[in-house]
Amino acid sequence: MYPTKLILKKFILTTVLCLFPLFCWANVHHHAHLVVVQKSARKLSLIRNGKAIKEYSISLGKNPVGHKIKEGDKRTPEGSYVLDWRKKSDRFFRSIHISYPNPQDLGQALERGVEPGGMIMIHGIPPVYDRVGGDLKERDWTDGCIAVTNEEMVEIWNSVPDGTPIYILP
Repeated sequence: MYPTKLILKKFILTTVLCLFPLFCWANVHHHAHLVVVQKSARKLSLIRNGKAIKEYSISLGKNPVGHKIKEGDKRTPEGSYVLDWRKKSDRFFRSIHISYPNPQDLGQALERGVEPGGMIMIHGIPPVYDRVGGDLKERDWTDGCIAVTNEEMVEIWNSVPDGTPIYILP
């Protein structure tokens, strides 16, 4: 009886290992081509071939109405950007950087004589709020970033490669 169990375990292991590349290949082909944020609806959508493949409810900056004008205004920017790099951190679990400020933002800040700010990210929930993470989505609490739960951040992290465009709409 023992050899039968051993053979069965080897068969299952071999089957799983053989199928693993197929699962990896499938994941590569489900990446989003675009991310769209609708601030007024508090919604982030992953877009592939012109269709939303996943949507998330989000939290924004504490002062969510309008385009980011200057550093420290607690606003989430509006416009066309790129998700250009990412990091894992103790502070916000995982985060993907939004390429704010773009050249237009820099020009407007220069005209106003202010600093445009930066380090705008899509990120997860800080560990201190882990137990109430979902409840944080009921209000805007960031300094201008876009926040989702940590579980959602893992999905976004795995679905959105660096270089993906992001449109942030009012």
